Amino acid sequence: MTAQNFPATVFQSFEDKADKKNVAPRLAALRGAMAKAGVDGFLIPRADAHRGESVPESEARLAYVTGFTGSAGLALIGTDKAGLFVDSRYTLQAPAQTDTNLITVIETDRGGLNAESKSLIREGGTVAYDPWLHTPGEIRDTAKLLDGHASLVASPNLVDSVWADRPGAPVSTIEFLGHNRAGRTANEKIAEIQAALIADHADATVLTLPESICWLLNMRGRDVPNTPFVLGFAIVPATGAPTLYLEPAKITEELTKALDGVARIDASINLADALVALGKAAKVVWIDPATAPEAVAVSLKDAGATLIEKRDPVLLPKSRKNAAELAGMREAHHLDGVALAKFLAWFDAEAPKGELTEIAIVTALEAFRREEETCVDASFDTISGAGANGAIVHYRVTEKTDRTLHSGDIMLVDSGAQYLSGTTDITRTISTGSSTPEQRDRYTRVLKGMIAISTAIFPKGTTGGQIDILARQFLWQDGVTYNHGTGHGVGAYLGVHEGPVGIASRYTAPFEVGNVISNEPGYYKAGEYGIRIENLITVVESAKFPGYLQFETLTLAPIDKRLIDTALLTVSEKAWLDAYHQSVWDEIGPKVAGSVKDWLKGATSAV
Repeated sequence: MTAQNFPATVFQSFEDKADKKNVAPRLAALRGAMAKAGVDGFLIPRADAHRGESVPESEARLAYVTGFTGSAGLALIGTDKAGLFVDSRYTLQAPAQTDTNLITVIETDRGGLNAESKSLIREGGTVAYDPWLHTPGEIRDTAKLLDGHASLVASPNLVDSVWADRPGAPVSTIEFLGHNRAGRTANEKIAEIQAALIADHADATVLTLPESICWLLNMRGRDVPNTPFVLGFAIVPATGAPTLYLEPAKITEELTKALDGVARIDASINLADALVALGKAAKVVWIDPATAPEAVAVSLKDAGATLIEKRDPVLLPKSRKNAAELAGMREAHHLDGVALAKFLAWFDAEAPKGELTEIAIVTALEAFRREEETCVDASFDTISGAGANGAIVHYRVTEKTDRTLHSGDIMLVDSGAQYLSGTTDITRTISTGSSTPEQRDRYTRVLKGMIAISTAIFPKGTTGGQIDILARQFLWQDGVTYNHGTGHGVGAYLGVHEGPVGIASRYTAPFEVGNVISNEPGYYKAGEYGIRIENLITVVESAKFPGYLQFETLTLAPIDKRLIDTALLTVSEKAWLDAYHQSVWDEIGPKVAGSVKDWLKGATSAV
């Protein structure tokens, strides 16, 4: 196939969803609603009540008002000033999408407010927020930040009051996983969570994360892009059946039958009454202060409940993939490996012609993946960054930014897929011609860091915060680094980003057998190029030392050897790379043919 005859993408669009012309009238309308409500500011988070990385169109309030479409951020709209707070991933994207004459883009740690927020609100003013869109932890932090300057007050959502053409809530088909995919029954999982509740003397827990609910009940849906979520809430009592709260349109006879003997089903509108009932019964209720809406905590507490604030009890069991889930993940990576071999072989044939665009590259990759009928979605919008665009960590190509790939440009492609068997996430940085000594040096240092994580052996109890330095050390030795985590947890046909484990200073949960994590160090030179190499890995028992753990690599795709300065690699690093490429050849080679097989043979040859 050439760049011109692939079918149009289904999983990703390239329209520029931001329109700066909308910012002024929408800010004016919102400020009118603020004046009517008698408040001096309003908070607009990126998140919805379910804290998802992908939100349905009906929940994209931050994008509606500011134009910013990134996956994390927070706006504080004052009566005459406004700020958009984003982390380092979005310091280039945010100013490009919003009207900077009206909204000041402010870089801050992980997208929360900082001290500059006080300049946006008059002293003694009132800042309103929707308690369904902020967690108790966020509200406490914000109240502390504004203490002595402005006060916080819960409010109906003022954006919704001026969003005349707001889309309706999503309603998608719900499916249930068989035992061959889930590995455990829903009742077995519920029993494990109930045992944790009893151990902590809790009468119930309120689940608000869709990944927790979907994992617990072995169900999947299509309510949001890229992730097979069903949006809803659940209350799990220490004894008895949980109750699942959904939009009424989702409650069908088939759903009720599928959950018979597992969970009761009720309309979402009745959740508030159920929370009050728990409080009136003086129940002890477990909530996650980092993910549950403030409205849930307040409803429970005001009605008389005692709260236990701890991490969502589903997150850790969910992160420990069982044998069936791991088998599915391995199958997904085999399927993805075939698609990647076809794509990379095609890329190497087409790139020298100087006609490929970033959009054409995304289109081709999706087409190769969609040849496998069990590929049902991308796990996130593909990052296709040519040259300088590769230096934008979370770059999303649009029709306006689409760049032609020229010979010598470094090409960064970060992508993933949702197969019915599992979730993938892979980054490859690809040579398109001659490269500079600096580029080869940086690429090799990134590769050395990725190998250091891949080969790590560590005692049980070790956290991602402790081993993050293994990936960074080679860049640090030359006075450079990267401003993102080295790895994140990955779900089994669920979210491509999940907690509580990962590889970064912020991760404090110890690794456990069955965790699946990304391994993705990088280097970015603004305005010139970006480098990232990413495989998914899973935690296994060490084959050498009792009581120790190590990683098994799941991803099966060649790492471009043309950008390596082999003089910088040690003997053991070369041995790892050769062994990895041999495994790619052994697993994927028999599944491809012709020119793809010939290309793969060369791409996996020894360094």
